[in-house]
Amino acid sequence: MRIVGFTLVAVAVLALLVAVHRYVWRRFVGDTTTPGSPWRRAGTIAAYVLPLLSVGALVSGRAGAPFRIQQVLAWPGFLWLAALLYLTLALLVGEAVRPLLRRWLARRAAAAPEPEPEPAPVSVPASAPEAAPVTEPAPGPVPEPARGSAPGDPSRRLFVARAVGGAAAAAGFGTVGYGTYGVLRGPRVKRVTVPLARLPRSAHGFRIAVVSDIHLGPILGRSHTQRIVDAVNRTQPDLVAVVGDLVDGSVDDLGPAAEPLAALRARHGAFFVTGNHEYYSGAAQWVDHIRELGLHPLENARVETGGFDLAGVNDIGGESEGQGPDFARALGDRDPGRAAVLLAHQPVVIDEAVEYGVDLQLSGHTHGGQLWPGNYIAELSNPTVAGLERYGDTQLYVTRGAGAWGPPVRVGAPSDITVVELASRQA
Repeated sequence: MRIVGFTLVAVAVLALLVAVHRYVWRRFVGDTTTPGSPWRRAGTIAAYVLPLLSVGALVSGRAGAPFRIQQVLAWPGFLWLAALLYLTLALLVGEAVRPLLRRWLARRAAAAPEPEPEPAPVSVPASAPEAAPVTEPAPGPVPEPARGSAPGDPSRRLFVARAVGGAAAAAGFGTVGYGTYGVLRGPRVKRVTVPLARLPRSAHGFRIAVVSDIHLGPILGRSHTQRIVDAVNRTQPDLVAVVGDLVDGSVDDLGPAAEPLAALRARHGAFFVTGNHEYYSGAAQWVDHIRELGLHPLENARVETGGFDLAGVNDIGGESEGQGPDFARALGDRDPGRAAVLLAHQPVVIDEAVEYGVDLQLSGHTHGGQLWPGNYIAELSNPTVAGLERYGDTQLYVTRGAGAWGPPVRVGAPSDITVVELASRQA
C-alpha cells in the first residue's frame, strides 16, 4: 500500500510539473515568438532541459552520484525550481492584467483620429482636353478608411503577450535574484529576550546563540560555514546551540566544509542535536565528526550549565534507525526545581516538552517557509513556523535557520542566527 501511495503521489507531482512547464512555455515562448524563429527553438529546448536539470539536482545525492556531479546539477537545477515558482505566480497575476491591457489598447485604437484623405493630383493641360472616357466603379461595398487596428489584430495580441511576459519575467527573476543574494550574503543576527520563572538570578542575561538548518551541501560550502561562525562569534555568546540539519551529504564530501565550526567560541561551549537531514546523510558519522570539531552532541542527553539544565533529543527522523527522541532519558530524572532548556530540531515535539516540564524549547526545521507562500504550507504541519510562542508553561522559539534547502533562495523568510537572552524573574 505504501508503494502504491508513493507511486500515485509521484505521478501527480510529475503531471503537475508537466502542466506548469507547458503553461510557462506557452506564455513566455509560444505566445511571444513566431514559429520557426531562433527564439522559439531556444525557449523550447530550455523547456525540456531545465526540468531535467531540476530532477537531476533532486535525485543525484540520493542516487549516489559523485559529489562533483551533484554540484554541477545543483545550481541550475535548484535555481530553476525557485524561478518556476515565481514566474508562474507572476504569470497568474498577468492573467488578470492581460484583458485590461487589451481593452485599453482597443479603446485607444478606437479613439484614434481618422486619417485625412489625400487630394488627387490636378494637372492643367496646355490646350483644351478631349473628353476623357468615364470609368464606372466596380460594383460592391465601398471600404471605410482604416481606423486603428481590428479587435483581433495579431500585432495587438503579440504586443500584449510580450508586455505581460516581459513584466512577469522581470518580477520572477528579480525575486529569485534578490532571494539568492540574501542566502549568499549570510544570516542576520536577531535578539530575543525570554523570561524563565525558574531561572536563578545568577543566570540572568545568559545568552544562547541558536543556529539551525545550515544545510551544507553541493551549493552551500565552507565559505557559508565561515560566515556563520564569524557572525556567531561576534555576538560573544555564553553558549552555542546548533539545532540540526547541518548537512546534506556525507562526511567524506562535506567534512572540509564543516571544519570552520571548530572555531566557534562560547564560555560554556557549543552543543549539537541531530535534524532529519542528518539521518539522510549518515548521522552516526556526523555525530562523531562534530565531536572531533569540538562541539558536544546531545543524543537524548542532558548537562547542567549556567544555572539551568540543557537537554537535547534526537530528531524524529532517527526513529526508523532506532535513534529517535527519548524524552525520558533526556529529562526524566532531573530536578524539577531547575529551569530546563531543550534543544529539539522539530517544533512538533512541543507536546512532549510540555509534558516533561521544559521551560524553553529551541527549534528550527521550518525555515520560516523559506519561499513565500511556503510559510502557509509550513503552518499546516508545525505548531510554530517562526518566532516565540507559549504552550502552557513551556515557551517555544523557532529560528528560520541560517541556510537554505534545495534552492539557495529565501523570499519572505530571511535567514537568521538568534541570540536568545534568558531573563530571571528574580533579578
